[in-house]
Amino acid sequence: VFNLAYDNFLGRMAICRIYKGTLKSNDQVFVITHEGKRYSSKLTKLFTFEGTVRKETGKAPAGDIVMLSGIPDIYIGDTISTDENVQALPSINIDEPTISLDFVVNDSPFAGRDGKFVTSRQIRERLEKELEVNVGLKVDFHGGDDLPAQAGITVFGRGELHIGILLENMRREGFELQVSQPKVITKNILGVENEPFEEVVIDVPDEYASTIISKLNERRGILMNIKQETGHQRLIFEAPTGGLLGYRGQFVVDTKGLGIFSSRFIGFRPFEGVIKTTHLGAMVSMAKGKCLAFALDNLQQRGLLYIEPGDEVYDGMVIGNTSKGEDL
Repeated sequence: VFNLAYDNFLGRMAICRIYKGTLKSNDQVFVITHEGKRYSSKLTKLFTFEGTVRKETGKAPAGDIVMLSGIPDIYIGDTISTDENVQALPSINIDEPTISLDFVVNDSPFAGRDGKFVTSRQIRERLEKELEVNVGLKVDFHGGDDLPAQAGITVFGRGELHIGILLENMRREGFELQVSQPKVITKNILGVENEPFEEVVIDVPDEYASTIISKLNERRGILMNIKQETGHQRLIFEAPTGGLLGYRGQFVVDTKGLGIFSSRFIGFRPFEGVIKTTHLGAMVSMAKGKCLAFALDNLQQRGLLYIEPGDEVYDGMVIGNTSKGEDL
């Protein structure tokens, strides 16, 4: 079993690939959990896929990816078989989280304008559901429902993209919340503080290669290999996760959207020290109200604005950055 899904009428369903034999919709099956426990269950429905369309079927042969209903307590990594004595298939090892963020109820003056699910209980229930299908995610609810709404929930994930997809899905579903800056997860191994490292593979046109090498060197990235192709270069780095935080957006700007960036976790190594990844300061609003073009005219010469004329702001709101690195 490699995934789980929900259906409004059928409830919890398992998506899996048939390894051997033929599976029928009314089969009696045996489930072997990743902990080695065994129990029996009975399938109620069996579905296959035609493209992205789900289709009910009576049986499916080996090699098919199918969706099963009728097993209430199935989890990712469990083995399902019609043979009671079958050996469990090996579970897939999931990389451990490398960054953490705090999810907090939005208490800004603009709270409630962008979403309909805004309470700590609604956010908690959504994350509990996500844990059942997202194998790389871990969540610390800090003691459960007894804590106040502003206590926050700490979410642990495998990089910015992992958490970013979750946040975007929640935003589209109507959730509204505040999110802290990401923090790198460190470990103490044999008395030495260690941090996660990633292998970074970058494909860029020749004219941008030197810029990428320079930027990643500033973030403690080590160039391991260069592969020359026609008009392009493949650059392979090893870099601390902390140095890569926030870099993907800059990478798109530096390569004008023509570069390809991918990375994978390769393990924990001795801590490289604090890495300064930005040289910009914050432009902070000192009043509440609507911004006028006249008020923003001088500010836009100091850096990059995040707002436009007519936007509402509040006292303390970050409205842009300053190129000189000092807060304004």
